[in-house]
Amino acid sequence: MAGDRRDPRDHRDRRPREATAQRRAEREDRIGRLDQPQRRRPRMTLPNPDSEAFGRLSERIARFLGTGRFLVWMTVLILLWVVWNIAAPSSWRFDEYPFIFLTLVLSLQASYAAPLILLAQNRQDDRDKVNMEQDRARGERNVADTEYLTREVAALRQALGEVATRDFLRSELQALLKELDQRPYAEPLEERAGRL
Repeated sequence: MAGDRRDPRDHRDRRPREATAQRRAEREDRIGRLDQPQRRRPRMTLPNPDSEAFGRLSERIARFLGTGRFLVWMTVLILLWVVWNIAAPSSWRFDEYPFIFLTLVLSLQASYAAPLILLAQNRQDDRDKVNMEQDRARGERNVADTEYLTREVAALRQALGEVATRDFLRSELQALLKELDQRPYAEPLEERAGRL
């Protein structure tokens, strides 16, 4: 019976060599190679939120904080808080007269509102810069187009100055007719053709 027992370590040796090589490669990937220094891993990884989505959210919050609706709701909340803590029975009050908890809540709200508003302003500044660059490029294209059209109009005026106009042709034809009328005789066409 003692000979029938197998050592559990022998069980590993019976596995195919490819499986052990694969396990070794996986372990090296997990642990890293011994001939190369390991990368230092941070002890705590911070979440990496999508900056575009966070920026849009901050803009929405900043827009809401800048509305009259927010001011009305904040005023109503503060008035309810103060009235509740003054007029309610003493066992129901949660913030006595100096209203320290209310001060803490308002300063916490302000500490979050200020960076969100600044983030929204920075994003708006970035959009304004892009719009300004596009406007500048559009203006430069308009100036270039205007200069090109001005040169083309000047070239057309020069070309038209060299082209015979209707009035010029009419005056030349009238001058030729007068010249023909002043000749004492008209040559026959056959003689004219023979000279050519």
